[in-house]
Amino acid sequence: MAKLKMITTNRQARLNFDITETIEAGIVLAGAEVKALRESNVKLNDAYARFEDGELFLVGLHIAPYSRAGTHVVLDRARRRKLLLHKHELVRLSSKVNQDQGVLVPMALYFKDGRVKLELGLGKGRKTVDKRQIIAKRDADREARRELAERSRQ
Repeated sequence: MAKLKMITTNRQARLNFDITETIEAGIVLAGAEVKALRESNVKLNDAYARFEDGELFLVGLHIAPYSRAGTHVVLDRARRRKLLLHKHELVRLSSKVNQDQGVLVPMALYFKDGRVKLELGLGKGRKTVDKRQIIAKRDADREARRELAERSRQ
């Protein structure tokens, strides 16, 4: 069984996008970036995945510099990073994104057996009305659970 250590999650992704499928991808990082991820110095909220020349890149992932890094290593914090997937997965995802006008949204970043993995969600953007309905449904479900718990205590 693989050990997972969560680094960060994109909590707004499921609210802002209708996610139909998730996929796990590797990510190409420098050594100092991996050490910074172990300190959880990362912002995933503004990141997105984009196809360029048949390869998939993660754009907008902000990794703060490692606290104990030397001054001779200077990395661009928001540089684009290559995502590692099999060729058949890249072709399948590319066709789905193009056909359905979908987007690839980073959902979570975690360590799996000592390697950094990224969970990508394939989906479509939601409209504000849909978001309101989802929030209202979630609040109603929470209220119903609260009532049931209160009645079971009495």
